[in-house]
Amino acid sequence: MMKFRALRPALLALALAGCAVGPDYHEPSVKLPSRWSEAPADSEPALETPSRWWTVFADPELDSLIDRAVRANLDVQSAEARVREARAERTIAAAPFWPQATASGEYTRSKQSVNAAGGSGPSGSAGARSFGPSNLYQANFDATWEIDVFGGTRRSVEAASADIDASIDDRGAVLLTLLGDVARNYIELRGFQRQLEVSRSNLAAQKDTLDLTQARYQGGVAADLDVAQAEAQLETTASNIPTLEISAAQAVHRLGVLLGESPGTLADELSESRPIPAAPSELPPGLPSDLLRQRPDVRRSERQLAAATANIGVATADLYPKFSLLGTAGLSSISASDFLGGGSKLWSIGPSITWPVFQGGQIVANIEVSDAQAQQALLAYRQTILIALEDVENAIVEFSQERDRREKLAEAAKSNQRAVDHATALYTRGLTNFLNVLDAQRNLYQTESDLAQSETSVSTDLVALHKALGGGWDVFPMP
Repeated sequence: MMKFRALRPALLALALAGCAVGPDYHEPSVKLPSRWSEAPADSEPALETPSRWWTVFADPELDSLIDRAVRANLDVQSAEARVREARAERTIAAAPFWPQATASGEYTRSKQSVNAAGGSGPSGSAGARSFGPSNLYQANFDATWEIDVFGGTRRSVEAASADIDASIDDRGAVLLTLLGDVARNYIELRGFQRQLEVSRSNLAAQKDTLDLTQARYQGGVAADLDVAQAEAQLETTASNIPTLEISAAQAVHRLGVLLGESPGTLADELSESRPIPAAPSELPPGLPSDLLRQRPDVRRSERQLAAATANIGVATADLYPKFSLLGTAGLSSISASDFLGGGSKLWSIGPSITWPVFQGGQIVANIEVSDAQAQQALLAYRQTILIALEDVENAIVEFSQERDRREKLAEAAKSNQRAVDHATALYTRGLTNFLNVLDAQRNLYQTESDLAQSETSVSTDLVALHKALGGGWDVFPMP
């Protein structure tokens, strides 16, 4: 009965365990528009971005690069290490739920001073018996269990769990950026290669024009001015080729690093020119509310808000007393022969309470810090949503307008090609001056170059739109 009475405070604390101080977290409500303002009126507002959106380009090389990048990219591996770190932190936070136990053993051989207070001096026979060397054998098992009456530990675990979710979403954000970067650099590489083809094709045509002009000059039917102008245009076109080759090489280097390899590793694989991955004409966006579910940065920001809210409870719990249950069991003897005997046993058990009475305002200040951090996290969450909405609206208008521009440039390229053919034919027959031929060739080259850039931009704008919508990262689960 006496033992039970001693444990009553601890049992009462256990009965009270279940309440947790601090605010309970509820995901904040967010007012979102019903549809995208920049989407065409005839577009379907509820379409969702494909889970593997890069496959809409129907380019096996792009698919391969993305799969390899996800496996080998160093930023993704760092993000995955942060997830493992967060999981370990949660285990640390949850450890106080369990009793903390330690075992110790000790052997001491000692001799007290004969001349110390209470001794009988060096000549006393009693002193020799009382102050001779002695042994002490000890083995102890100590246990402490802090009972989480006011929920400080539970709030810590709640915050740590939200941190795990945030780290997983952070990995998602890194993955989403990686998917967009690989797709964009690959499309730009094919765009540079297409512009190189245009430059070399126009260079060959301008070389033929120069040969024709030189032949006419030698025949006395053309002026030296025509030859000089043809040579100048030829060299101007040739001067653009090194710049495009530099840009193409840099895109290859960037792709190599994104795949976790040295910059030049993919040079042979990607050196052959291939068509620019064509973007489908339809818009892929879903509803604005999908961003809260799909965009990893929005999800991460919401989880950070949850963690900050739980930390208010962690700080608030320090205002209240802490209840613990202490226990010790062990053996102690001055003789090794009877160390394991019943007379060597010792034990103790009982509750403990500690309560911070005065901390100079530190605890209240810590609560205010946590509350301010939670407010900052809420504002950051709202700002992240606004930025996400802005990203999608910008991507929609860029994709839609660039798609229209590409169609007009394609028609202009056809018209300029006809103009070159007519001007060359008329010049050959002496029915027009050479300036018309140069102007027609210059316009054709510029239009074809602009068309290649526009085709690249349409596809990269679609990549930006899918990235803004936040799709694709969730098909690669955490290993």
